[in-house]
Amino acid sequence: MAVQDVAIRTQDGTCAMQAVTPDGDGPWPAVILYMDAGGIRPALVDLARQLAAGGYVVLLPDLFYRYGPYGPFVPAEVFKGDFRAILGPLMATTDNVKAAEDTGALLAYLDTRDDVAGGAVGAVGFCMGGPMALTAAGTYPDRFAAAASFHGGNLATDEPTSPHRAAPRLRAEVYIAAAENDRSYPPEMAARLEAALSQAGVRYGAETYPAAHGWMMPDFPVHDPVAAARGWDAMLGLFSRTLRRGG
Repeated sequence: MAVQDVAIRTQDGTCAMQAVTPDGDGPWPAVILYMDAGGIRPALVDLARQLAAGGYVVLLPDLFYRYGPYGPFVPAEVFKGDFRAILGPLMATTDNVKAAEDTGALLAYLDTRDDVAGGAVGAVGFCMGGPMALTAAGTYPDRFAAAASFHGGNLATDEPTSPHRAAPRLRAEVYIAAAENDRSYPPEMAARLEAALSQAGVRYGAETYPAAHGWMMPDFPVHDPVAAARGWDAMLGLFSRTLRRGG
């Protein structure tokens, strides 16, 4: 498996990212992995590697590039203190709309690669990246065949950038994996999102896992290996159904 450091130009600067490719001969389908608020770090790169091992070219962009150099952070240490004071300034440099704008540059980069199969790609986001993945899929409906959110918050709010507002534009199949007792995604918000998806005729699945917000992240104190394995099975099933493989 190869991990390539790539720098791409966006509307706001230069975004560093890792492009991870499987072993063997392609072409392979592509998936964009939208990071959580912990930033780029070894555990997140390992997630990209794990996904690539399933037979996907995976792009892991550093969406905090507008902030400048940082970290890498160790979540277990960050969460011992005021994590909002540490991560808040980085999170303030991006949002769903900016991530969608960055996605245009990511898609253009994928189009230059001979090892990527077809034009339709997948998106998966964790925590902060969940709403970004859904927003990107709604912004580029002709390009995304699948979008998954794992313990993503604020998926259906009154804000104009709320992901649920993209439902009428979505052509992707969507998977929403929620955590129990998650203040960033309470049951009433889940009902609002699912109503928007249903009304728009979006193919989707939604599940609430008996786990805490952040359970998929292997370096989080709340990591749940059993629930994470279930989440990976659901994610790989989604991408297997929707993304075309080369021959």
